[in-house]
Amino acid sequence: MTTHTVTLDDVDEGLVHALQIDGRAPLRLIGEVLGVSENTVARRYRRLRAAGVLRVVGTLNGARLGYNAWTIRLQCTPDAATAIAKALAARPDTSYVHLLSGGTEISCSVQTPTADESEALLLHKLPRTSRITAVSAHLLLSHYALPNNWAGPARLTPQQAAPLAPPATDESEIRLGPADRPLFDLLSRDGRASHTELATATGWSESTVRRRLTALRQAGVLTFLVDIPPAVLGFRSEARLWMSVRPSRLAAVASAMADHPEVSLVAQTTGPTNLLAAVNCRSSLDLARYLTERIASLHAIHTIETAPVIRTVKRAGALLPVERRTASQD
Repeated sequence: MTTHTVTLDDVDEGLVHALQIDGRAPLRLIGEVLGVSENTVARRYRRLRAAGVLRVVGTLNGARLGYNAWTIRLQCTPDAATAIAKALAARPDTSYVHLLSGGTEISCSVQTPTADESEALLLHKLPRTSRITAVSAHLLLSHYALPNNWAGPARLTPQQAAPLAPPATDESEIRLGPADRPLFDLLSRDGRASHTELATATGWSESTVRRRLTALRQAGVLTFLVDIPPAVLGFRSEARLWMSVRPSRLAAVASAMADHPEVSLVAQTTGPTNLLAAVNCRSSLDLARYLTERIASLHAIHTIETAPVIRTVKRAGALLPVERRTASQD
C-alpha cells in the first residue's frame, strides 16, 4: 500500500486514538465520542486508510498460548538490505521489520509456538545469503510496554475514552485449529472486516463469526492494533535502544521507561544486552535530549546502543501460526 502525505486534524487524531482503544469500535460510537456524525467518522477513516497511513489489524497474542517472542537482528551489506527486509516483510510470521543504523542492519519481530519451530526459524527459515554478515536472535522474556498502549496517539480525555473500552478479557482457555486460519488471515489485513466478510472467508455463519470473535477477544488471544506511522502523528525520529542494565535494577528501570511517553516498547531480552526499547521522538534533537536527560538519569544502565530507524518496511499485521488442533466453533 502506498503511503501519501496526510495532515491530521483534531477529528482525525481523535479517530486514531479511539481505534487504538478498540480497533473494532462502532463508527457510530466513535462519532458520539468525538461530537461528529457517523458519516463524518466513516469518511475520515476511508480517507486515511486509502492514503495508506492508517489501518486496523487483528493479531494473535501468542503469549496467551505460550508462544515465544523473538527480535531478530541481521547485519548485512548496504546493497542487500532493502531486498532482504522486503523478503522478511513478505513472510506471514514477521512484524515490525525495520532498516536500522544507516541501512546495514535489519530488525524484525517473530513469534514461534514451539521450541522446534524456534530452532527451525533460526537455522533454516531466515534468508541465507553471503550478504548477511551476522544474525542474532533475542528472546523477549517479559514486556513492560507494548505498541498498543503507546501514549503517542492519545488525544481523548478519560471521559471520552471510557465508552470505547474494549471487552474485558477473562483469560479463559481456548484452542485454535486450522479452521481459525482464514479468520486471522483476513483480520491481519483488515481488522475492521465486517462479519459478512469474515463469514465468507471462513465458511461459517455470521452468528458463528460473532461468537468466535467474542471468545477469542475474551481469552486475550485476539487483539487489535492501530497500524500508523509515528511520523504521521508528528514523531519523526524513531530508534531502537539495546541496553545493558544491572540485573538487580532491571525491573525498576524497565518500569520507569514504560512510563515515558516516548516509549512504545520495553522488553527484557536474552543476549549480550538485557533490555530493549522502542523510542519515538518528534525530532533528532528530542531524541538526543531523551538519551542525555531521561535515560541518563537511570543510573543502573551500564551501556546503551542506539539504532535509528531509517525505514520501516512492515509494522503490525503478522499472521501467526495456529495450533494444529480442531476447535469447535459452535
